[in-house]
Amino acid sequence: MSTTTTVADAARQELRATFSGELIGPQDPGYDAARAVYNAMIDRHPALICRCATPEDVAATIAFARRQDLPLAVRGGGHNGGGLGVVDDGVVLDLKLLDTIEVDAAERVVRVGGGCTWGQVDAATHEFGLAVPSGIISTTGVGGLTLGGGLGHLSRSCGLTIDNILGADVVLADGSQVRASADENPELFWALRGGGGNFGVVTEFTFRAHPVSTVIAGPTFWPIEQTDEVLKWYREFLPAQPRELNGFFATMTIPPADFLPAELHGRKVCAVVWCSRADEATTAELLAPVQSVGTPLLHGPAPVPFPPLQSLFDPVFPPGHQWYWRADFVRDIPDEAVEVHATFGETLPTGQSTMHLYPIDGAVHDVGATETPWAYRDAVWGEVIVGVDPDPANAEMLRDWTVSYWDAAHPYSAGGAYVNMMMDEGDERVRASYGENYPRLARAKRTFDPENTFRVNQNITPAPAGS
Repeated sequence: MSTTTTVADAARQELRATFSGELIGPQDPGYDAARAVYNAMIDRHPALICRCATPEDVAATIAFARRQDLPLAVRGGGHNGGGLGVVDDGVVLDLKLLDTIEVDAAERVVRVGGGCTWGQVDAATHEFGLAVPSGIISTTGVGGLTLGGGLGHLSRSCGLTIDNILGADVVLADGSQVRASADENPELFWALRGGGGNFGVVTEFTFRAHPVSTVIAGPTFWPIEQTDEVLKWYREFLPAQPRELNGFFATMTIPPADFLPAELHGRKVCAVVWCSRADEATTAELLAPVQSVGTPLLHGPAPVPFPPLQSLFDPVFPPGHQWYWRADFVRDIPDEAVEVHATFGETLPTGQSTMHLYPIDGAVHDVGATETPWAYRDAVWGEVIVGVDPDPANAEMLRDWTVSYWDAAHPYSAGGAYVNMMMDEGDERVRASYGENYPRLARAKRTFDPENTFRVNQNITPAPAGS
């Protein structure tokens, strides 16, 4: 490529005859919008964005990036905390146009394009009284969340998102298109279920869906000063409950939402956000003990269709804000950890900064530690600490608070973290998060991506030959 020919120019010359999607370069209208990701703390400038409309477009993009010796990032919804769906001076393979959804209600099977968001999936499956377990923000991309694991409101009753994958259509680093399932390419199928985007680009997922339509959902809020009492109660209460009841614990600031009392807006609280698949009467009975814990400011569980629950936090956490993340898996919450959460809960630096403890017991524990790459099947919570604010001037402050909090809480963790909730934290943290499954993942990486083409991610290094 000559010094006067841009990467985007070269792509148009090489791909224009067959590429059916969109090629976007730095000089094109819409480039800044196309390169932006959910976390505005990430501001990267790729040389080329390829919005792929077909698996063949995906293969052509991979081949182009390899020929040009350019780093390649794969973008689904752009929600990755560390901004790993975009890369400076490289190629972004954007799956946005691969957004078809097919629901087989009789078989409870859903085929989902790799560029869909969970909001699109929730809307399509809800028409049939079904849902696929996913996260808690509807604008999140299906691909990134799924490949890292997928935890949310349905984890205790339905398992992780990876526990509900039946198959995947994948484009590998060499451009070949393969099917991964229990019967076809089973080692690739194993690696995809938690190993992140290390092994190929998934153009379509096949999921198992579950009967979920209306749930009993909503928050209970307590004064932040009662975090010690409430968290000590919660750590014993929830694991003892039927799987149909889910509830994640949070320290947070009540947002100015219309459905919440105005007198509570802006108040720091500890909270549990409930989601129950049981009926209203059973849920009320299960949650009766809540009223005797501390002095609740609001107890709001009520019947709600599942999609509105999934989008409940969308207005609180819109795209374009500053985010800094830290995460850990947690097996138990000793009193010393409770004290850490109580202390940092009272020092939440902004109205959007928060800490969540997501339950990952129940159905998640039905799967063995080596059956998928998710190694921490004995963990009971996924902990995430995030500093969030719209003002870029607060980025350093958010980072300092988050890291200080994590440093104080980490000694009480299981060691690794949910990879979807990590920043770009280096090889040691990636290895810790996959634990005993890392060597097998490294061997799979050697098989399916020996040159580490897919490295803009929570990267797994290909195992040396013969290991």
